[in-house]
Amino acid sequence: MLEVSELAVRYGAINAVRGISLSAAKGELITLLGANGAGKTSTLMCIAGALKATSGSVRLDGEDLTSAKPETVVRRGIATVPETRDVFPDLTVDENLTLGSYIRRSDAAGVAEDRARMFELFPRLAERAAQPAGTLSGGEQQMLVIARAMMSRPKVLLLDEPSLGLAPVIVDQIFAMIATLKASGLTIVLVEQNVAKALSVADRAYVMRLGRIAASGTADEIGAATDLGALYLGGER
Repeated sequence: MLEVSELAVRYGAINAVRGISLSAAKGELITLLGANGAGKTSTLMCIAGALKATSGSVRLDGEDLTSAKPETVVRRGIATVPETRDVFPDLTVDENLTLGSYIRRSDAAGVAEDRARMFELFPRLAERAAQPAGTLSGGEQQMLVIARAMMSRPKVLLLDEPSLGLAPVIVDQIFAMIATLKASGLTIVLVEQNVAKALSVADRAYVMRLGRIAASGTADEIGAATDLGALYLGGER
C-alpha cells in the first residue's frame, strides 16, 4: 500500500534522510527505530507532504505523492499524528474531532458514525466531549490527536512518538489502542523510542541511523538481535 523508494531529505547542508526505502502492506504495522537525529521524523514528515524530498518517491496504492501538498496527501488517505501532540486548546474535544473530519464534511452520516466509533475506542474522550482540549491531561490529548487523525478515515496512519512524556500506565493504554486500530485493518507507520512497546505491536521494523537504514526485518528478528544497541550507535549488518 505504501512504498517509499530511495527517499532523501535535506535541511540546507544537512542530509537528514539518505536514500532510504521501505514499504508497508495493507493492514501492516511497521516501526522506525533509531536514536534521536536518525531521520525518523523527517521521513514521516516527507511522507505526509510537510517536507519536500530532495530525491526519491512516495507512493500510496501506486499513486505518486512525492510532490503532493499535505492536504492532498490527507485526501488520498494518509493521516499524521505528530510528536508535538498539538490540539486546538480553546476548542472542545468534540470540535477537535469535527476539524479532523473537515475533508469529509459533506458526509454527515459517515462523520457521525466515525465520531461514535472514536468515543467507543477512547471512552475518556466521550466523557470529556464538551471540555476544552487544552484542559486535558497529556495522555488524553494523545488520545485526542489520534482520534482526530482517524476522523479523516485514513488508509495509512503515521504515528510519531505516541508514548513521549506519558506515564507507563497511559503508554500501555495507548499501545492497546494502536493494536486495536491495526486489528481493524489500518496500515500504520510508527516512530517510537520505546523499542519494546514498538516491537510488541509491529509486524516489521526498520532501524535508522544517520539517515540510513542500518537494519530491517520482522519485529521478532529485530527484537532478538544481540547487536541492536550497536545498530543504534554505529554498526550495520
